[in-house]
Amino acid sequence: MSTITEALQSGARALDRHSDSPRLDAELLLGRLLKMSRAALMAHGEQPVADASERLYAGLIEQRARGAPVAYLTGTREFWSLPLRVTPAVLVPRPETELVVELALAVSEPGCSVLDLGTGSGAIALAIAAERPGWRVTAVDIMASALDVARQNARDLRLSRIDWRLGSWFEPVAGERFHLIVANPPYVAADDPALDQLRAEPAIALAAGPSGLEALAAIIAAAAAHLHERGRLILEHGCDQAPSVARLLEQHGFAAVRTHPDFSGKPRATQGTLHSPHQETT
Repeated sequence: MSTITEALQSGARALDRHSDSPRLDAELLLGRLLKMSRAALMAHGEQPVADASERLYAGLIEQRARGAPVAYLTGTREFWSLPLRVTPAVLVPRPETELVVELALAVSEPGCSVLDLGTGSGAIALAIAAERPGWRVTAVDIMASALDVARQNARDLRLSRIDWRLGSWFEPVAGERFHLIVANPPYVAADDPALDQLRAEPAIALAAGPSGLEALAAIIAAAAAHLHERGRLILEHGCDQAPSVARLLEQHGFAAVRTHPDFSGKPRATQGTLHSPHQETT
């Protein structure tokens, strides 16, 4: 029978070649299994781990070593300080996506109406709704299984004002306009080797076509028909896609186009303001 400290050391060693953060992964997995915080694991390192728990822990470590994200194994991921349920039906929320939330919250429109495209777990929509109770938030996803996760997160967080809709991009909001549209669409090129490391996550939420710009271009081309005058569009994208996204925004009638860096300094989100909603009709 191992102690908590010994189990953590063993788990971290097993993940050393399979994770960028083997010790953290080991702590999160054991903590979830034992229902203990990371601080409690450190404080009670000499406590023995029951044989049954140790076997379950070994199984979790093995799954992580095979590429399963920690969030899928624990069933949760924190985003904007909100505990979110995650399943293989949704993309694991990333810290860099919080930049989209920051930019959205800078909008000063009273009673702002927001559309979140490709909501997945609901991370962006839920964070905005939590911070701006007076705003009207609509969230769309093409996958019913993803919306099931998002709705459950809303129930868990007691955020009942979000309008969840099933469909592809703007199809579920035909004829509607918003003050703000946000999206973290798939933007990885179909042949990008990075996809191999992300194979456990839904491909539909990661890659949209050969260049990786296909979903971004589709959203930009159709956004004007769904924005009020001076409405804003905020898009997350790959760190090498900022010039292309900015150019597309300008081509489709957006001004004040600006790219913003994420926490690591990489260009991660670009926004633009629509001067006339009638410049684009599709």
